Amino acid sequence: MSTATSPSKFSTAIAAGAVIFALAGSVAGIGAAVAQPLPDNEKGRYSMSTVGDGVVRLDTRTGAVSTCSNGGSGWACYAVPDERAALDAEIGRLQADNERLKAELAARESAVTGKIDEALPQESLPKTDSLKKSDPKVAEGERKIEIPLPSDQDMDRVMSFLERAWKRLIEMANRVQKDVSGRI
Repeated sequence: MSTATSPSKFSTAIAAGAVIFALAGSVAGIGAAVAQPLPDNEKGRYSMSTVGDGVVRLDTRTGAVSTCSNGGSGWACYAVPDERAALDAEIGRLQADNERLKAELAARESAVTGKIDEALPQESLPKTDSLKKSDPKVAEGERKIEIPLPSDQDMDRVMSFLERAWKRLIEMANRVQKDVSGRI
């Protein structure tokens, strides 16, 4: 006994079969992708290097470094302090502090000049002010302390003095040693 299938039921059955076939193929493809070994350049998340009494572990995703050693109760890993992060944090703090100080200095300079201009209008100053200092000369305004370096001759004199002093000190130590041992 054969039953006739209508065209709409037949096309629905074909569509359902195609969907099931596609899903089965993609699941098999995912399983095959998971089962494949990783390429040589991607051996895993952690990279290990042996050291004296343990290993150094590098997390290739985050860059964190840990030292691992086998203690009495098993292996334990401890994070190595990240000096670069500490340096970056300190640089950031100093830059922010520098910017704050620059802004504060600029505010003080504008406030100081404004107060002087308001307090001493130019018309109220007497023409001859005996207390007013004369403007500093360029040489006084730019005072620089310069310390000359010693010449080669000065260095030779110092070295010969130290050599003579050292020889005398050794001679005195030898004399004291002879006096103590009674060889005089």
